[in-house]
Amino acid sequence: MKQVTLTVCENTLLSGDVYRLCLIGDTFDITAPGQFVNIKLNGFYLRRPISVCDWELGKLTLIYKVLGHGTNAMTALPPGTRLDVLIGLGNGYDLSQSGSHPLLVGGGVGISPLYGLAKRLVSREIEVTAVLGYARAEDVFLANDFRALGVETVLTTVDGSMGLKGLVTDGMAAVNDYTHLYTCGPEPMLKAVYDACRTGGQFSFEERMGCGFGACMGCTCKTKYGSKRICKDGPVLRKEEIVW
Repeated sequence: MKQVTLTVCENTLLSGDVYRLCLIGDTFDITAPGQFVNIKLNGFYLRRPISVCDWELGKLTLIYKVLGHGTNAMTALPPGTRLDVLIGLGNGYDLSQSGSHPLLVGGGVGISPLYGLAKRLVSREIEVTAVLGYARAEDVFLANDFRALGVETVLTTVDGSMGLKGLVTDGMAAVNDYTHLYTCGPEPMLKAVYDACRTGGQFSFEERMGCGFGACMGCTCKTKYGSKRICKDGPVLRKEEIVW
């Protein structure tokens, strides 16, 4: 973990209530897809944890959804705003477990960290398939970005207005074979993906956090190997250790 000051260079509406926030500054301590950052906002006591979508040396891309007063305030951050950010938080995805054809499954803003993962898997010349789930066509974001990487991309919408009608598990059923599964999304979705998964996998959990670095114990969950903190020991947990 490192505390840095990052500067807003873009804050753009992508779809519905989903925004892309790009920041410039020291990103050295971000080391793996699936990690997150914790942003301090003026007027709010707790920081806002946001998954890393993508990063490179000196630049960070975040995707966030307006869910409350804090994220709503973020929509008004203009370019040039300087933010106090904790970076390099959490344990990310382990790429070494992917095998030759991993499957990435994401729902809503849980799609965000899978983009950075897909980008790094593709850079290793690994064949990647992604199942991306949305409520409706107007909620779709990042789908073209995945396709631009060369990722086979399956879209699902609950109302059937784009792609397959149904949930991400319906998209998974349309994929013939895969060697490992990576996923991120709301817990009901993760449970359904867990039940449908035919291989080992890594599951990134969304959880309310106080500190974001393991001190407050507020995001502790039970696993088969004892209690773990989502912010410190996660947010990525292996399929084999999850207790529902």
